Amino acid sequence: MGDYTQRMRQGIQTGLVLMGGGARAAYQVGVLQAIADIYEQAGGPGGNPFPIVAGTSAGAINGAALACGADDFVGAVRMLAGVWTNLHAEDIYRADSLGVMRTGARWLSMLSIGWVIARWRRARPKSLLDNQPLAELLSHLLDTRRIDYMMRQGHLRALAVTASSYSSGHHVTFYQSRENILPWTRSQRQAVRARIAREHLLASAAIPFVFPAVPLKLSGEVEYFGDGSMRQAAPISPAVHLGAERILIVGAGRMQEPPGRRLVSQEYPTLAQIAGHALSNIFLDAMAVDVERLQRINNTLSLMSPEVREKTKLRPIDLLVIAPSQRLDDIAGKHVGALPVPVRAMLRALGVTSDPNDARGAALASYLLFEPDYTRELMALGRDDTMARRDEVCRFFGWGTEETAGAALSVAAA
Repeated sequence: MGDYTQRMRQGIQTGLVLMGGGARAAYQVGVLQAIADIYEQAGGPGGNPFPIVAGTSAGAINGAALACGADDFVGAVRMLAGVWTNLHAEDIYRADSLGVMRTGARWLSMLSIGWVIARWRRARPKSLLDNQPLAELLSHLLDTRRIDYMMRQGHLRALAVTASSYSSGHHVTFYQSRENILPWTRSQRQAVRARIAREHLLASAAIPFVFPAVPLKLSGEVEYFGDGSMRQAAPISPAVHLGAERILIVGAGRMQEPPGRRLVSQEYPTLAQIAGHALSNIFLDAMAVDVERLQRINNTLSLMSPEVREKTKLRPIDLLVIAPSQRLDDIAGKHVGALPVPVRAMLRALGVTSDPNDARGAALASYLLFEPDYTRELMALGRDDTMARRDEVCRFFGWGTEETAGAALSVAAA
């Protein structure tokens, strides 16, 4: 442990990994609020606590906001919290009757009578919902030109935003860095150096089927990209490639289920239930697998002598994973009625109901519930989960302690 503690004292690079999940990303903001509170109470040591930020989907948007405000971490978190606290569905996607009819209603019609109208190209909607309001919100809130400025001022080392190409099938991490970090390539995934812009964030957050794909240029050719959580086999990898030696990961779902059998419906699954299950697979499963992989690597390295470790390219990564202690599906089930009437009407056709006792559509709704009562409850949960582990957080960062964090992997118990 001595050599690891020495590395920590030398001021190693800390990374932040924010996962996707649509409206579920409000939980991340609650975690960040608690981190900011602890940071302030510790005297705000060391400037920006997260010089390396890697985000996917809605986590990419939250991460970009932190990157743009890297010179004032607490202020950036407060800005994010203010936005999420007052967020409504119409701030993210067209939720009025006309907007829903032009996308969702037409999309559902195509599923049923598409063979009749398919030859009319104008009748082919691109997605269930129109997220043009999100594009306008990002333009208003974020000046991505500040990312380069934050790097030149020394407040930020790197930002990574991940998206998935429908055109090539590749998983692409777009990154902007202060140092000249060479792109990396792995099976079915690659890194591309780029100036992160609004279009990268929209592409990363384009939930499949729900939001339209976004065209981005790659090697001079236009490819269409969707949510970065799709085919994301190694969500921690970008932060590691960008130089992070300890990483805080904020998830958007429980890392593991509590023991005991959960009561389930005996009825045939609705389309909403199937869609929610598919989205949970896209957004939640890869992180748990990647954490386990890194834990095995850490354990293997701990068994090696310092001399043997020097001969391998692998290095120990100190992890702190904070994930919800409650099922976000259950929380969403209580708030479905808060969705705008046109959206509820469309989702009802898929099997989403406002009945809190019918949770079959709650998983799908949990990604679309951009409404204050829901987002505020998730933010409060994120704050509570983090404050419950305050001592771990302080040890991880070395705040208020003489000894810095140890090498053990810390994973949320829930």
